[in-house]
Amino acid sequence: MRVSTSRRRFMGMAALGSVSALGLTTISTRHSAQAAEHSPAVVIGTGYGAAVTALRLGAAGVPTVMLEMGRLWDTPAEDGSIFSSMLTPDRRSMWFKKRTEAPLASFLWLDLANRDIEPYAGVLDRVNYGDMSVYVGRGVGGGSLVNGAMAVTPKRWYFEEILPQVNADEMYGRYFPLANSMLGTNSIDPDWFETCDAYQFARVSREAAHKAGYKTTFVPSVYDFDYMRREEDGLVPRSALASEVIYGNNHGKRSLDKSYLAAALGTGNVTIQTLSEVRDISQQQDGTYSLSVRRIDETGNVLGVHQMTAKYLFLGAGSLGSTELLVRARDTGKLPRLGEAIGQGWGTNGNVMLGRANHMKDLVGPLESGMPALGIDAWDDPVNPVFAEIAPVPAGLETWASLYLAITRNPERGTFRYDPGSDRAVLQWREEQGQPSIDAAKRMFDRINEVNGTSYRYDLFGDTRAFENRFTYHPLGGLVLGEATDGYGRVKGYDNLYVTDGSLIPGSTGVNPFVTITALAERNIAQVLAQDIRTA
Repeated sequence: MRVSTSRRRFMGMAALGSVSALGLTTISTRHSAQAAEHSPAVVIGTGYGAAVTALRLGAAGVPTVMLEMGRLWDTPAEDGSIFSSMLTPDRRSMWFKKRTEAPLASFLWLDLANRDIEPYAGVLDRVNYGDMSVYVGRGVGGGSLVNGAMAVTPKRWYFEEILPQVNADEMYGRYFPLANSMLGTNSIDPDWFETCDAYQFARVSREAAHKAGYKTTFVPSVYDFDYMRREEDGLVPRSALASEVIYGNNHGKRSLDKSYLAAALGTGNVTIQTLSEVRDISQQQDGTYSLSVRRIDETGNVLGVHQMTAKYLFLGAGSLGSTELLVRARDTGKLPRLGEAIGQGWGTNGNVMLGRANHMKDLVGPLESGMPALGIDAWDDPVNPVFAEIAPVPAGLETWASLYLAITRNPERGTFRYDPGSDRAVLQWREEQGQPSIDAAKRMFDRINEVNGTSYRYDLFGDTRAFENRFTYHPLGGLVLGEATDGYGRVKGYDNLYVTDGSLIPGSTGVNPFVTITALAERNIAQVLAQDIRTA
């Protein structure tokens, strides 16, 4: 009997709820599910590519285990909320940190955003590599728990440039629409946008951009804009309007645990094991893969290490996680046939953050939606392509500040190298490699400031710099499609080993990347199921 996606989601959501109530770390629709020692298919991670892969494997009847190093975020704490807000972060906010590490390091050179916290398996991690830091989500749903929900499909001409081996007709005719439908992408009501308090900050930035001759565009989202309207009307609990962004959203956001992952669990063939970190991968003589899995509790205590085997292994641990696993496996000799392309082609998606100081008359308002809905779109500029998200500063008071996350076309790429001393894959990236991003953003915003008689903010990043490019929200690459893998994510040198996440994309998408990651995963798993997977 064919089961609809909506029915699968319903069954999966019921499974997630029952796990929370029982305090379990193994999530399944099967009541007797336990941690497995072998599974025909294992998916490492629960982010976008991993969630797509698990759903399609489960729907095809393939028993599949997902291994997630973070926890399931489905249980309210003592304050009645699952997640903490940006303004009052606590231990739920960050992954085993003693102090929060927010992207805005200061305001008027005062560190008002960060607080000391108890180390805990929190929802956001900032992985630091010297000159570059990377924000990643930790928990069932990965980055979907902590991003700004901006569901942007890249310009077709640029997609064809970065992934020329992928059939663009197929992607734009089938897989991008499928991804957006499954993710629950929706668009803001333009009339409401013009009148609501929550986007006054975006309207101020729009006016400044238009005066400088730049166009703006509404950005689709996986945050429910109908819910947001009711938030502003005081009809439902606030989330996007309650300074809930990078540390998770309690209401309104369609994260993966409410879409792909719920549907995957609803197939009855998918199990998620939480607080389970894969440390090593090797291959046995019969071709199956052996995984060393470290189990922890929410306070970081190691509960044990066990071995698990799989015939089909899918890496969906993100650009950092998947790349590290294969770099370590190659350089320790556990998967010696992996090639030199492993660890190459990593990029920041050209991320650079900046702020502008508005005139006193240009009030941005004390209420700012945490979910961006507008961007300055100059990506078609042949000389200086930039897509700049108009980002909020949800401080709960008037700041006269406009904040932007600019996405630029930076050709610089980093490389991961294995460090035996720390047993880590370490990113090789120099601060000057981010300079092309600063130069591109500066050309755009110099013009905006000149026309509007405004200036940069120099107080937001902990020192006196106007541009911050020492972190990225959008890590991409490391296991590039067609180089480390074939054209469908099959890892070169090994059968039944696949990559299914943002590490396939060579460093840049020109927009927020999660829709591209999702659509590419849909395309790849369709091919793999048709050609590789044997269920008998």
